[in-house]
Amino acid sequence: MSEDRTRAASAPGPDAEAAPEPGGNRPPDTEPLLRAEGLTKHFPVTGGFPIRRTVGEVKAVSGIDLTVHEGESFGLVGESGCGKSTTGRLLTRLLEPSAGTLTYRGRDITHASRRQLAPVRSEIQMIFQDPYSSLNPRQTVGSIIRGPMEINGIDPPGGRERRVRELLETVGLNPEHYNRFPHEFSGGQRQRIGVARALALEPRLIIADEPVSALDVSIQAQVVNLLRKVQRELGIAFVFIAHDLAVVRHFSQRVAVMYLGKIVELGDRESIYVRPRHPYTHALLSAVPEAVLRDDDPGDSSEPGAEHPAADGESGGPHGARQRIRLAGDVPSPVDPPSGCRFRTRCWKARERCATEEPPLTRIPGNAEGHLTACHFPEEGTTAARGADVVLDTALQALEGSSTP
Repeated sequence: MSEDRTRAASAPGPDAEAAPEPGGNRPPDTEPLLRAEGLTKHFPVTGGFPIRRTVGEVKAVSGIDLTVHEGESFGLVGESGCGKSTTGRLLTRLLEPSAGTLTYRGRDITHASRRQLAPVRSEIQMIFQDPYSSLNPRQTVGSIIRGPMEINGIDPPGGRERRVRELLETVGLNPEHYNRFPHEFSGGQRQRIGVARALALEPRLIIADEPVSALDVSIQAQVVNLLRKVQRELGIAFVFIAHDLAVVRHFSQRVAVMYLGKIVELGDRESIYVRPRHPYTHALLSAVPEAVLRDDDPGDSSEPGAEHPAADGESGGPHGARQRIRLAGDVPSPVDPPSGCRFRTRCWKARERCATEEPPLTRIPGNAEGHLTACHFPEEGTTAARGADVVLDTALQALEGSSTP
């Protein structure tokens, strides 16, 4: 990467033991890099024949508040259809918000024109979910990575080709592959090309929209560790969008949990995974597969102390297997979400108040500093969620803490 980049000078080396924490000690009043307030995106639903008219709206994202600080890794987690990817596109201004405000480095970009967004585009980049459809099959790798520099009129020292070859080496690809086409690469290699393209303009913020969900587990490990390496060395802020709780915990310093277009809980990594207060967060964590030690099964021919998957609702064993929380019904339609709390139709703690009053995202008694929950009847602060069970797949564990090849 460029030698004159100031953010790289203070970043820890790639051999750091723990996950990157560049924003962990920042003062509480530090101006955020990106701030979203009441960010909303509703998509019109049309119908009728022969004259089509708007008959409703898909409320994909409804009034979310979040901040991302310089050098921070921020995780956004939730089940499919909750609005995570739409949020990512709003934060990059690939979509224009229906309501709310979006500010970048103190500048309002909510409804900025294409020309006004031009200088911001080079500082906010995106890594897309599908490595197969996000790369132009007619362009060579060199052309794909060089494109952002050409669009923004950037001529790095030594020329664009040299810069592209440096980026290929940075993401673990052979610089000699400069003239190859995307179909000549595997899925993991294509995603590395996407990472190199995002790094071409030396951005301050990268939105990674489920960057590993389309990849095999062993390849996921390589890409996740590549992103960790990039953040450690360059101090780039990341918004990491995923539905895999283990990957988000592995990568992110702060985590927001989304449900049906709303953020229901937000806080630092450990407080969310170990002491969540929202029932939905508890339900998500309870669904993580658990291994318990059992040596009292007479029909078990394995060695004492071998690991066995815990059965649903099973309790016992020396570590006390948790009971899985089964949510009733299906996720409501975003066209007609429930009144009040959107989770109330599936929540075992729902009361009449939940149907008439939407809970604000706020700090409730017992929460850690910065831990916000949107619930009228939160779980007790002493209720642990067995966050220790949210661990990486074995293939990811093998690469935990290692540098990206």
